[in-house]
Amino acid sequence: MLIGELLKREWTAFRRPARLIALAAAALIVIAAGLLHALGNRVSCAGPCPADATAADGSIVGDRFWFLHRDLGREGSITVRMTSMTGTITYPPPRHDRIVSGLVPWAKAGIIVKDGVRQGSSYAALMMTGGHGVRMQYDYRHDIAAGEGDLTPPFPRWLRLTRSGDTVTGFQSADGRRWQAVGTVKPAGLPETVQVGLFATSPGDLTLRKVGLGGAVEESRFTQATGVFDHVTVVGAAAGAWRGEAVGEMNQTDWEKHHNASGAVEKDGVVTVSGTGDIGPSGSEGTVPVERTLPGLVIMLIIVIVLAARYGARPDTAAGRRVLAARGVVVGAATIAAGLAAVGVVLPAGVAILHGNGVPVQPVSALTGVRVVAGTAAVLALCAVLAYGLGVLLRRGWAAVTLALSLVAAPFAVTAFPFLPDDVSRWLLRLTPAAGFAVQQTAVEYPQVVAHYAPSAGYFPLPGWAGVAVLCAYALAVAGSAVIRAPENRLADRRQRVASVCPAPP
Repeated sequence: MLIGELLKREWTAFRRPARLIALAAAALIVIAAGLLHALGNRVSCAGPCPADATAADGSIVGDRFWFLHRDLGREGSITVRMTSMTGTITYPPPRHDRIVSGLVPWAKAGIIVKDGVRQGSSYAALMMTGGHGVRMQYDYRHDIAAGEGDLTPPFPRWLRLTRSGDTVTGFQSADGRRWQAVGTVKPAGLPETVQVGLFATSPGDLTLRKVGLGGAVEESRFTQATGVFDHVTVVGAAAGAWRGEAVGEMNQTDWEKHHNASGAVEKDGVVTVSGTGDIGPSGSEGTVPVERTLPGLVIMLIIVIVLAARYGARPDTAAGRRVLAARGVVVGAATIAAGLAAVGVVLPAGVAILHGNGVPVQPVSALTGVRVVAGTAAVLALCAVLAYGLGVLLRRGWAAVTLALSLVAAPFAVTAFPFLPDDVSRWLLRLTPAAGFAVQQTAVEYPQVVAHYAPSAGYFPLPGWAGVAVLCAYALAVAGSAVIRAPENRLADRRQRVASVCPAPP
């Protein structure tokens, strides 16, 4: 029998109303759960909600700091001596009852060249950090570590940024005479006149609180950084005075209002700049990745596993290798069609609703969106083929269902919540077939951003292609074994061919 005819016959046998209804119901559950989740999330503010900073590529970024600045043309430089950097951390653990002096590792203070004061505009900055030494960063995603060499102790430290057209170069020095290059960069689309000056900022202090059986949820507290500078020299500056202002909202907390306001103070040639926030690839708290519109996916996964495992376990002693393989293809194709319909509808619709409700959603490219939709549908299909193979091997429907749920659905579901220790969740998503769902991840881990990079926060331990490879290995091993071990394969295939040519008499 030709392959096309065989697949057509097996599709006809598969498309019983109960099975099609189950797949349709699974797809509708994904759509309904995603839309309800999006409709139930809304951001409201006392006044107009502040807009999220958006970089040139459309991504939501962090861009909040205190900026003491002035105009700089296409050729020029700024040089400063940084004499100290201090900070404040409010209510850290274990008792959360004190305000202490200290700096979080990525607190930043230094000098910056920026395309105006609009949040999200391009920039290049040279800075001292709380725990990572001197760094040069630009356009939010890029971070260059300065070689320390013999530049010890950390203070005083001379910093210099030079601009030549579209190029910005950073230098550091221990004495202001011998300079060491840190990096040369080209920020995107710098205008003829940029803003150059001093800045300070400090992201929240992140700690993890244990919950469940060892899981963790993140807690963040207000911090502030203060840099002290002297010998401030600008070459190529236009006429005009220094201007101090916040990029983004500042001086909103009680600490800033009643103790140490963020800002810049100049006295006897010494400039003190205090600020809070961050300049980097992470956006505001509450920014969600697009895959968060799929809370019903685990329910669809369970339905698909049950359907496929029971279909594979149905008694059929005449089925040979070609027939079993064709049935696996039909199960996978039906599942991928339902997955494409479900994810292809709820993802764009859910994102649109969240935008309408004022919830910031991290933008993704069209190609990434296609990868999430098609990849998620393909992973569901591979899970169905795996469950079908277990049904064929075990010949007991509920035994196959139980094993498939334990291998795929349980790890996928339990790691989505802060229930197990992060390391346990990571290993589950490395070693089980649930690793395949890494294909839907759009969140990115950045070394210069302190965050809770764990499965419960949406971070898979494997890249998407590697996770799919793990799932493919399971599906091929199980389904392949089921086909190869089919009893009397050649005889059964011959019987099938004979039956199709010479049907039995009535």
